[in-house]
Order: sequence, then C-alpha cells, then structure tokens
Amino acid sequence: MTKITQQLDTLLVTGSTLHDYEKKTGAVNIPIYASSTFDQSSFDSFGPFDYSRSGNPTRDALEKTIARLENGHRGFAFSSGIAAITATLLTLNAGDHLVITNEVYGGTYRFVTTLLPKYGISHSFADFTDLAAVEAAIQPNTVVLYAETPANPLLGITDIRGVVALAQKYHLKTFVDNTFMTPLYQQPLALGVDVVLHSATKFLGGHSEVIAGLAITKDEEMSKAIYAIQNGMGAILSPHDSFSVIQGIKTLRARLDFSSRNAQKIAEFLHAHEDVVDVYYPGLPCHIGYAIHQSQSTSAGAVLSFTLPTKQFTQLVVEHMTIPIFAVSLGGVESILSYPPTMSHAAIPLAERQARGITDGLLRLSVGLENVDDLIADLSQALAIAATTTANMNTTAQ
Repeated sequence: MTKITQQLDTLLVTGSTLHDYEKKTGAVNIPIYASSTFDQSSFDSFGPFDYSRSGNPTRDALEKTIARLENGHRGFAFSSGIAAITATLLTLNAGDHLVITNEVYGGTYRFVTTLLPKYGISHSFADFTDLAAVEAAIQPNTVVLYAETPANPLLGITDIRGVVALAQKYHLKTFVDNTFMTPLYQQPLALGVDVVLHSATKFLGGHSEVIAGLAITKDEEMSKAIYAIQNGMGAILSPHDSFSVIQGIKTLRARLDFSSRNAQKIAEFLHAHEDVVDVYYPGLPCHIGYAIHQSQSTSAGAVLSFTLPTKQFTQLVVEHMTIPIFAVSLGGVESILSYPPTMSHAAIPLAERQARGITDGLLRLSVGLENVDDLIADLSQALAIAATTTANMNTTAQ
C-alpha cells in the first residue's frame, strides 16, 4: 500500500490509530491496556513493555501521537501539566539558572520559586514580550529560556524566533508552553524550540474530564533526559486518562476552530463595551504582539481576558452570568469564566500579581461551544446589571 503523507487535520483523527497494537479485532480505538505488568516470552530478552511506569501501550500511543502532531523526536505523557513542567525543568542541574517569563501560570511560578531552589536551581523573571529584557536577564550560568505564548492570563506574546535566536547566541535551551495554541495553531519545535509543553487537561483533552500533561522534545538528548525523570519519578499518565486525551485530540480541529471563532466575536464585543477597561486577545489588532502572533500562529485561539473597573463590579458580573461555569481551568467544551487573582494565579503574592497586571478587575474567559449570540447576550446583561448596581451604590453612598 502506498504511504500518503497526511495533513495535520487528518493526523488529529488518525494519529492514534497508526500504532499497530490491535491486529486481531480491527478496533477503531486504541485499547485501554489496564495492566501494571507484562508477561515476557524470553528469559533474557524482554519485549517493549515490562512495567507500566516505564511504558504502557495506551500511553505510548498518546506519546507517539503528540510527537507526530508537534513534529518532535519523542512525546511524554504525565499525570498533570505541572508534572510535565516539573520533569522538564528537573533536567537542569544544581548551579544552573533559568530565565522565565514574568507572565506565567501560577503553578509554574510556585514550582520555580519554592521548589527549584531546593535543588540549587536559580531563576530570573523577565518580560518575554521584550527581547532586550530577556537578554539582559541571561547570566553566565543560565541554561534555559522558558516562555508561554500566548501567556496566562494576559495573553502576552513571545517572539519565538527571537527567543530561539537568543538561545542559540548564548548556547541555551528553550522551553515553550504551547497549551493555549495546541499543535493545531502553533508549532514551536518547527521554530527551533527544544521542548514544547502542554497542559493536556485543557484543549487537547477538551472535556474537563482528565488531568494530564505532555512534553515533546526536539532531539534525542532531551528525550533521554526527560524519560529518565519520567521513569525515575513515576508521574506517568494512566492508561485510562491516556485514552481520554487520545479521544479528545480527535475532535480538536472541530472544537477549537468553533471556540476560536466565538472568542474573536466576544473579544470584539468586549473591546467596544464602555464598561470594559481592557481586553487581552491576540486576535485584536490593538493587542500588544498582534503582528508577532500572526507570524508564528494560525489563530488567536479560544481564550481571552478582560479587565473591569473594580473588584466589586467584577464580582457582580460573575454572579449574574448564567452560561459559563465559574471555575479554574480552561479549554473545555463549556465556557469557563475564571478569576485569576484567586484561581489560576493565587500562588503569586499580591504585589507580584499587581506588578504583572493581574488586577482585582481581571477575568479570564475560555470560550466553549455554546451559541456565540447567547454568550454575548449573557455578558451584556451581566455587565448592565453590574453597571446599574454600582451606580446605585455610589449614589446611595453620596
């Protein structure tokens, strides 16, 4: 049979079925290999699987799928996104230093600031929207530049090519969290990055049913280093959760395209609304980094953030919205409204949050698959109630 090169859209659906594990039944889905151990047919020559911490066929299918989608050397599936980040950062050694974006997920901030120092690994935060600031933060013992793009929660944009050029200049590694874009919309390895990271809990899983993390490497050196930590620490993804992520990946194009179109319309609505102070969305031409994002990604994605006048106003909006769930996380089929100061970025001290623009009026919205007109109507009525209530309270106070 002639082998045909498949486009990414097709690979999202077929990628997990290209691994020849089930020849007997013709099952269209990868089986869930719920086995901790595997019978060996030879005394002195083991098969590809012996103990599921070291390797499991269902997890292997997911790992090969994500490596193929990101055009990487090898993929690794972990029990959470932060587990994937932890394993990747623990490839550093005592005495090493990393430069990390100052706009970063709160769990990553917590790990870098409270746990990495115990292993003798130091860090500096830098504004990754400014390449000069990144370069200024590089020290003689720096080994890694770590970016999120778009970043959480203000959707800051890192020039991936620019950071890679800096890394090459100083002989450093580059790690990029690609959770918001997924390999569907952005492929950092193709731009020279060494490791790509995902919270597969989000868009790749897509249904708010699984906690999972993925790391994808560019070369064999990083693959060996991450596998040693994955196998040694054991924070592996279970066969059942691996299966869930595989199923989520199959519908990624349909889900994320639809949600991203909705997000664009909602961002435009919020940008024009008189009570919205700021909107952060890389699909708006006024967004800082818009042109850079356009040059390295194929969509603005399904996550946006916006700032309202006060904490009180923000609370009223949250309490009067009826469609999105109010919760941590993002990337589900349902719209998820989050309050970063007490949710995703609560681990960052108040002064640090405020310095990073994570104010009391900030909300993050992960747009789901609901009708966009319904979502806009819901936002409109909640904003109207908040405005009226706030005005009445101010009048009464006077």
